Amino acid sequence: MTSLPAISSLPHSPDSELTHALDLLFEPSPQLNALTLPVLRSTTFPDYETLIVAINALLSSLAMSEDPDDVEKLSEILCSHPRLGEKKVESEQSRKEQAQLQSGGEEEKEKLAKLNKEYEEAFPGLRYVVFVNGRPRPAIMENLRARIDRGDIKAERQEAIQAMCDIAVDRASKLQSR
Repeated sequence: MTSLPAISSLPHSPDSELTHALDLLFEPSPQLNALTLPVLRSTTFPDYETLIVAINALLSSLAMSEDPDDVEKLSEILCSHPRLGEKKVESEQSRKEQAQLQSGGEEEKEKLAKLNKEYEEAFPGLRYVVFVNGRPRPAIMENLRARIDRGDIKAERQEAIQAMCDIAVDRASKLQSR
């Protein structure tokens, strides 16, 4: 298993190491890297959880912005997460996190695919991001349905950011060098 470098080493690490750490915590995202590398270079964080809180604040500031470029950057970052239930998932972490979503009948898989499509039509430029954390597919689909029905793109951006950061905290706890 790949592990994260010591948090104290980040400000002095080469870009490739910083990018690798971000890819492990979140998902590979050039936009996230461009946004966060300057922060990682200029700040020493006491732990990964604090670093993730800082990234959450950066992403939330993009979500609150009226600048279409900021909203586009945020959309690209959020869309770096794979669709739930996809057969082909690039990231090892996402594959493990979504493993239980691959089980079950074809009917449930098709329903999840339809909900993903409906979500992306309701919220153009976004992808449904949720902290799966072992929850069964029906619970995830219920959450997805509720978020579509809510129909609030600003709330959706904030919820996706929080989910992405919750996932990162969970990954950090599993990937830190021991």
